[in-house]
Amino acid sequence: MPPRLPFLAALVAAVAVAGCGGDDNEGTPGGGTPARSDASGNVTERLFAGSATANLRTPDEGKPGGTLTVLSGGDVDFLDPGKTYYTYTIGILNALHRGLYAYLPNDTTKPVPDLAAADPEIAPDGKTVTVKLRKGVMFSDPVDREVTSADVKYAIERAFTAALANGYVFTYFGDLVGAPDEPGDYREIRGIQTPDDSTIVFKLTKGTGAALAGALAMPISIPVPKEFAQRFDKTVPSTYGEEHAVYTGPYKIETDAQGKVTGFTPQQHISIVRNPQYADVEDFRPAFLDALEFQSGNEETGTATRRILSGDSMASGEIEPPSNQLKRLLERNKEELSVVPGGGWRAVSMDTARPPFDDLDVRKAVIAGFDRTAARQQRGGEALGPVAQHYIPPGMAGFEESGGAEGWPEFDWMAKPEGDRALAAEYFRKAGYASGKYEGSEELLLVSDNAEPDKSIAQITERQLNEMGFKTKLRLVTRDTMLTRFCQVPAADVSVCPSYGWAQDFFDPQTMLDPTFNGENILDAANVNWAELDDDGVDAAIEKAKATIEPAERAQAWADANKLIVAQAPAIPYMWDYQAVVASPNVRGVQNGYSTTWDWNFTSIR
Repeated sequence: MPPRLPFLAALVAAVAVAGCGGDDNEGTPGGGTPARSDASGNVTERLFAGSATANLRTPDEGKPGGTLTVLSGGDVDFLDPGKTYYTYTIGILNALHRGLYAYLPNDTTKPVPDLAAADPEIAPDGKTVTVKLRKGVMFSDPVDREVTSADVKYAIERAFTAALANGYVFTYFGDLVGAPDEPGDYREIRGIQTPDDSTIVFKLTKGTGAALAGALAMPISIPVPKEFAQRFDKTVPSTYGEEHAVYTGPYKIETDAQGKVTGFTPQQHISIVRNPQYADVEDFRPAFLDALEFQSGNEETGTATRRILSGDSMASGEIEPPSNQLKRLLERNKEELSVVPGGGWRAVSMDTARPPFDDLDVRKAVIAGFDRTAARQQRGGEALGPVAQHYIPPGMAGFEESGGAEGWPEFDWMAKPEGDRALAAEYFRKAGYASGKYEGSEELLLVSDNAEPDKSIAQITERQLNEMGFKTKLRLVTRDTMLTRFCQVPAADVSVCPSYGWAQDFFDPQTMLDPTFNGENILDAANVNWAELDDDGVDAAIEKAKATIEPAERAQAWADANKLIVAQAPAIPYMWDYQAVVASPNVRGVQNGYSTTWDWNFTSIR
């Protein structure tokens, strides 16, 4: 067996090369997450100093007890940890389950061991990753037994099946020895080995172990007991998670003694209570609250924000305070408001596989003519993030190599964030439209989240496309419907999705570019390459970057891939954003810098 490198040395040396340094209380308003370069300068920090973000400095100082009501616009995508790929849901699952690794609220750069007993060990050639598990972690009824390595093995294997259609398993786990090439029936994978109940070993065909190790902090590593879940996994889609489930964390969704979920009604509510089988085995979660009640259907975010701020024991879930309320919130409710860097980008996607956006000049014309600052303004303007010029966010490896906040000067269609209709006309003419506007007669379908600020951003998008000659039909739906039926389903007849946002899977540029723009990762369902970009040059650059280990070379390799993606103009990037959340005055909110939602394990009632 080859010698191994500890996780911190191997993973940080391989991928976490971005500038995090200085005092632990620098980098976000109020302090907390490690400092990183920020293209928005000091605007956000100045405005939000003294806000609830300061609670990140002392996240454990909560008071036990009480029930918290959480108001959301849409719903979770999936409660099955093997299906979800949505930060709002991940924030909830982190209170219900113990995955191998997890993120503390005040550090997004490195996960801490959770179900795992220590950092993963990565072989020098990157082809073997070994994880040791803690002993004594228990499943809830009706399984009610200790978690073993076999449960983690099954959790990852089931993610390859068509019953789950996991959005990232092929990206980060596809190099496992014996892994399927596409979703299908369940089968064991030779590259996942369990030599004993407390050890799991991953064998890979390529040296991509650092990325696999980083992905072990995602919900895919949450253990699933085969003897309980396999009968629910035989249906397509699986009903595990939503209809039947077991839990390992301090909380559980209300279930009966047979594991049937009774506390979840889609589009309405999730009732979360204490897990009586929870075994507090070296768990970092204080879990102050007695219960949480998540209420969906609050699409009017302004009304929901006012209810939270004027009420007691309430918090925002899958909603953002409207930008037109931000100034008043900063003046009157600063201690109830928190922000953290989103660790990603916002964009309007165009389907490059569907006419007319299969024409590169048409896509360049749209980006050139689009007022991206108008879209940014709906999310709070400059205070909540700079205009994005590419797809690697500030502070991450490859950002500076991508031209930093300015991007690449040779891409003239990106030069004026406020829009340049004269340049747009030039590109339309290159595409064959003599009028300098689009001249097609077909009606393009736009699908967006119906909650603010996405609703307004969608309306801005439609108006600007109409001004450039496109005929459009805008359909507004709940976020979960947008994801599961439209924007993440290539067969759906959708040309533009204005609600495209992407946050890091873990602290590495691969997580920003590989799932979202690699043609190899286009899936029939749960597809996160919304633009369906399938370019040989981009794909080759991504594969080269994935195999690059030396930090400086890796940063440059991902910047090279980033440049090729921007050159293909697959979407309209308009913001590297901060995420804002609100809570009632009697709530001590702690925001999680990874999920960017309130951290339900650390938030408490005063």
